[in-house]
Amino acid sequence: MTKTNNPDKDARHQARMARKKAIIDASIASADEERGLLLINTGNGKGKSSAAFGVLARALGHGMNCAVVQFVKNRSDTGEEAFFRDHPRVKWHVMGDGFTWDTQNNAKDTATARVAWEQALVYLRDPAIDLLILDEFTYTLKYGWLPLDEVNHELDSRPAMQHVIITGRAAPEGLIEIADTVTEMHLAKHAYHEGVKAMPGIEW
Repeated sequence: MTKTNNPDKDARHQARMARKKAIIDASIASADEERGLLLINTGNGKGKSSAAFGVLARALGHGMNCAVVQFVKNRSDTGEEAFFRDHPRVKWHVMGDGFTWDTQNNAKDTATARVAWEQALVYLRDPAIDLLILDEFTYTLKYGWLPLDEVNHELDSRPAMQHVIITGRAAPEGLIEIADTVTEMHLAKHAYHEGVKAMPGIEW
């Protein structure tokens, strides 16, 4: 079926797009501040860490110096670590003991989280680090391993141009309040619920 031209419809579309462009251009022009951002990827959906590592690739493409501190996670055979760890501008630390239902030791989990946090603090105080990813960090707050006030103080005190990405479920409201960008990922469907095991290259 041949599509016929409709001059009135085309004119209305052009007028709508012109109005939209004016609004968008004005919004872009008004956003003239430059500073480091705090981003949070939270929610029950898949892809929180994957999204952070996508930004890591983007930052490296811009010549930035980056660091990753992984909380809770304890495996060093993931595809992302294999890809990024030897990059000269990436510092990568796997500092967890595994899932809480595996460790079953809150005191040990608390101590481990503190050690990882001390490593994170090295980067939060280093202006040479342009991007810091605190992977699965929300659990340190959810389980009370670290005090929110201390965390927020250090995040607020970091170098002015340093970007930080925090991932993990159940980000507390107090953390969300100081963030610049918060993305909540919702789970609509997952292969795991259909009996498919975690697949390399997709889940790890």
